[in-house]
Amino acid sequence: MSESGVRAVRAYLRSHGPAPASLLDRYVTGFCLLMAVMVLGHPLAGVFAGLAGPVDPGRMGAGAALLSLALAGFLAGARTAGPVVLNGPDASWLLLSPLNRRDLLARPARTLGVVALVAGLLFGVGLLAVLGAPDQLVWRVLAALVLGVATTVGGMALAVLGQAAQGWHPAQTGQPGQAPHTGRAWQLWLTLAIVALLALAAVAVTNQLRTVLTVAAHAPLSPLAATATGAVVTAGLLARHAWRSLDRIPARTLTTASTRAGHVASATASLDTSALTWIVEDNHWRARKLGSRRWPRLSGPLAPAWQDWRRLARRPGWLATIAGTSVLPAVLGQAGAPPAAVAIAVLAGGLAVAATAASGARRDADNPALARLIGTAHRPTLAARAVLPALLSGTWTSLALLLTGLGGLGGLGGAANLPLSDVAPLGLVVAPALAAAALRMARRAPVDHSMPIIETPGGPIPTGVLKWAATGPDLALIGSLPALIALTTPGVATAPYLAAQAVWSTVVLAGYVWRSRAR
Repeated sequence: MSESGVRAVRAYLRSHGPAPASLLDRYVTGFCLLMAVMVLGHPLAGVFAGLAGPVDPGRMGAGAALLSLALAGFLAGARTAGPVVLNGPDASWLLLSPLNRRDLLARPARTLGVVALVAGLLFGVGLLAVLGAPDQLVWRVLAALVLGVATTVGGMALAVLGQAAQGWHPAQTGQPGQAPHTGRAWQLWLTLAIVALLALAAVAVTNQLRTVLTVAAHAPLSPLAATATGAVVTAGLLARHAWRSLDRIPARTLTTASTRAGHVASATASLDTSALTWIVEDNHWRARKLGSRRWPRLSGPLAPAWQDWRRLARRPGWLATIAGTSVLPAVLGQAGAPPAAVAIAVLAGGLAVAATAASGARRDADNPALARLIGTAHRPTLAARAVLPALLSGTWTSLALLLTGLGGLGGLGGAANLPLSDVAPLGLVVAPALAAAALRMARRAPVDHSMPIIETPGGPIPTGVLKWAATGPDLALIGSLPALIALTTPGVATAPYLAAQAVWSTVVLAGYVWRSRAR
């Protein structure tokens, strides 16, 4: 069926749905957009004016690493989301109809174009912040924005081509319009692009690209224009090829992506972010065949906690990813972040790592009947489940502190002039407090939307959401105060704070386990 058929179906659906937008509605929308442009125009002009001038070469590597990580995250997120996603009604009723699939997917494809455009503008601003604009501010801003948009549009097109290749198999090479060299090669190219960006970030953070970045920052306008033109042509070819491949995206892939997007939208609307982690974890294990292996002989409380260790051992790639993220606080410090921000990033990262190993405690809280059937006491089981989060968070935090203090990769206020042997143990002694905070996060109840709303000049603030978000991080902040003071106070002696943190972390973990009750 042609594009006119798709338009006829959508017109029929609109005629039986809510009333279309009136002229007054469009006027209000346009007026609001105009006001937004007028309000944000002056601050944005100030931001671009502040980027004029050369940038410290010592910070270029960290900025390039952050940009590479952001672009890699953008591509990985696009591949995880679909990226082409239909809404629920279209996926249920129109996807398997005789309508032309490319015309049916034209609307979500245009939405992806808008997303890529916005992400490209942000990437261009980040690129300008990394390289600076020593001269010709207007032309360098324009070139950075064009390069950013071309990069994100090309990356999004590559993700669409990878999605279309998910239903490819060698028998399709004889079909019209299907070249023999296409297929899963697009998925390989997307994976290689993400790996290359991660490798570029790893090289940039060591300042090995300082000369290349300095040359790029002072490049003449002619090579800059040629680079921007080449990027636009490449992105245009990829986008054209992605548009032609829309009709080859399998219905199964679109249905899966739409279902996943529906779950994300429901969890976002209800502010129940824990549902997202359940969806990710269940989808991961549902597609795998696990072998059975005899468990070691463990005592009662340790036996239920052993499942967390087995789950982590089955995901070596996830362990490698966690280890790789330990360099992020060092990158922030090298990029010029204040010592307090670097210290908070280290502790927040340790809390996030500990939370990844607390799924067993979350299952016990969500299904207390199953926990009672195991026949072990609640507090000893919770204490046994705290061992793995404490081990992971302590190892990650110590590694992050070591990398932060190595070779001037950014300094911490209190740790800038101290030997690494005095700084790294802080990560180990703060681990029990972070493990207690991770268990508190895992066992928290869903958002209570019946709590009152605080009216502020900036808008209403739901206290239920604030309470839910603060449950866990509050205990991490209280439990890591000695380490936070030691890391942010210049010229402080670490040994007293190290001892105080060791005692205080043990007290926090023991107090949380003692006060906790089974649901």
